[in-house]
Amino acid sequence: MTSPTAPVRDRLRAALGVAMKARDRERVSALRSALARIENAEAVPLTGDFRAGAVENAALGVGAADAARRDLSEQEQRSLVQAEADEADAAAAQVESLDPDRADRLRRTAADLRALVCAG
Repeated sequence: MTSPTAPVRDRLRAALGVAMKARDRERVSALRSALARIENAEAVPLTGDFRAGAVENAALGVGAADAARRDLSEQEQRSLVQAEADEADAAAAQVESLDPDRADRLRRTAADLRALVCAG
């Protein structure tokens, strides 16, 4: 298990491993979603005019055409996970009258994500 002072991404990854071993599909899904949100935020926008071209003009070698990813601060990562938790709470409010069990699971997901953010 990771320490409470570990970066939020490390805590999410550690919790994901535990959830996978426990076969907790809902928790695995929530943790993967939060990690994906962080990774998507690190992606850099494409710039320039990208078109198919001649093979001889293509970048050669593994990673030759890769763009550097953004470095997110710990606070930015925490904010992204908090936003994921907020969305789970909003979804719970929307489905409360139709499916109270689903709303409870969504609230537990939100609480679980917030606990991982606040642990640091």
